[in-house]
Amino acid sequence: MARSTEDAAGPVRPAANSLKPLRRFLPLLMAYRLPIVLAILALIVAALATLSVPLAVRRVIDHGFSSGGGTFINQYFAVMLAVVSVLAVASAARFYLTTWLGERIVADTRDLLFKHLLDLSPAFFEANRSGEIVSRLTADTTQIKSAFSTSASIALRNLVMLIGAAVMMVVTSPRLSGLVLLAIPLIVLPLIFFGRKVRQLSRSAQDTLAHSAAYAQERLLAVTAVQSFVQEHTAINAFKDATSIAFDASAKRTRARAFLTGAIIFLSLGSVTAVLWYGAREVISGTMTAGSLSQFVLYAVLAASALGELSQVWGEIQLAAGAAERIAELLDEKPVIAAPLSPVPLPSPALGEITFDKVSFHYPTRPEGPALEAVDFTVAPGETIALVGPSGAGKSTVFALLQRFYDPQTGRILIDGVDVRSADPRQVRSRIAVVPQDTVIFSGSVLDNIRFGRPEASLSEIKAAARTAHVEEFAEALPKGYDTEVGERGITLSGGQRQRIAIGRAILRDAPILLLDEATSALDAESEALIQQALAELTQNRTTLVIAHRLATVRSAGRILVLDEGRLVAQGKHDALAKSNPLYSRLAKLQFSAQPA
Repeated sequence: MARSTEDAAGPVRPAANSLKPLRRFLPLLMAYRLPIVLAILALIVAALATLSVPLAVRRVIDHGFSSGGGTFINQYFAVMLAVVSVLAVASAARFYLTTWLGERIVADTRDLLFKHLLDLSPAFFEANRSGEIVSRLTADTTQIKSAFSTSASIALRNLVMLIGAAVMMVVTSPRLSGLVLLAIPLIVLPLIFFGRKVRQLSRSAQDTLAHSAAYAQERLLAVTAVQSFVQEHTAINAFKDATSIAFDASAKRTRARAFLTGAIIFLSLGSVTAVLWYGAREVISGTMTAGSLSQFVLYAVLAASALGELSQVWGEIQLAAGAAERIAELLDEKPVIAAPLSPVPLPSPALGEITFDKVSFHYPTRPEGPALEAVDFTVAPGETIALVGPSGAGKSTVFALLQRFYDPQTGRILIDGVDVRSADPRQVRSRIAVVPQDTVIFSGSVLDNIRFGRPEASLSEIKAAARTAHVEEFAEALPKGYDTEVGERGITLSGGQRQRIAIGRAILRDAPILLLDEATSALDAESEALIQQALAELTQNRTTLVIAHRLATVRSAGRILVLDEGRLVAQGKHDALAKSNPLYSRLAKLQFSAQPA
């Protein structure tokens, strides 16, 4: 995954067997101390209940079958039934609490990551695919759940069981315990070696899965283009190849985990078998009772089972560590655009004055050529200016810089006399309303999409903005009126209807600065006439910058700025520029000579 802040060598990742990425999320976990304490108590109670069973078995074998042992057996089995009841309740409590903690951590992680993503600058999203980012936000956050719930609970339980069983094995028979100690290196070494391998393969599997998800999302969002060009077969084959690569990576990971699990089970239970053989000879020789051997074997089985479970859980935790590493990479991204420690407040009330002071800028992904070069102009409060020029002249870049999506390499941009770099970006953007050329419509209702301009607006204010933008004319004819769902990206609406909603959103925002980027490009002649009237009302007493190729919009502007290859080459009124500036004259002949039909 490309990163906007790393060098060409790529990010420095932790060692393959490191669990360090998981530590990043411990502060989220520690916010829930009471459930953690209760879960640990439940775990300890369950472990102690389990560890008490072999003691009872030894007593029954050594003393329960003697004369008069019936009463003794009844008492011991009654106690064992009580122990089983305690074990069941404690296990249920542990399961609920740890699962709740895991789900809570996943939810908090998603909230944290989504908030962080919204703070990142557009440059980051230019360099990264949205599908992979969404994969980290969903699939990877789900993967870390096991590290803080099921896997963590099982690991801690089996660690307690292993330690408890090992202690009781030594108490029961130091000699047999010494034999078991000889087998531990045979068990631990494969755990470490293959654990590292599983971590590497887990990272690879998660990366390939994210790639296939990104490809699918990209094609599904452009499904009409895929179908229009009859590229369904090509897309299917490409996605099939991507999922095949992801499957192969997952299969390698699964093989490594399967081998690790099988090896640990064989080594651990094999050592128990060897110890049982040696212990049986001790019983025959009379140096150990049958009950003590049974107790030791049960503890050995518990220890071996705990080791086997730990090997499997270790693989799960390695998976979670790989996912945590990918999430941490996103969280480590620093916003290029951020508020200064002590932001300068913009004047109140707002005036809407805009100044570009010798601004030069090139995009981070295109450093070879300037998007703007020494651009210098001022827009007075309430003035309407139009930006004109061929494609790539820098018109949209002016809008992006004004909203502080980027900072210029040289020069200053001022709003009401304040350099936007010294102000809070959110305060800067709160004073700007935008009607973009590529209209953004969200899934939801018509009402929801207009309300997006000012969420706290009342219903009457929203409908007033809709009437001014001529949304009412088509909205009331929809099946549920303003409450009609418009589908993802407003797919059920026409281009003109989407643009009217965007204009209604800008009207509702009621900001002192208005940016219009081809605001009527998707409208027919009749709708454009209506919207031009709405825009005329909207631009009153507002500073307005217009990017437009429409003659009526350009002629109504108080001033026209002509941009070419990132430079401001001329400014003035339409008639004067048509006579004095060759570029504008040519553009006028190509774009403005004929009125729209």
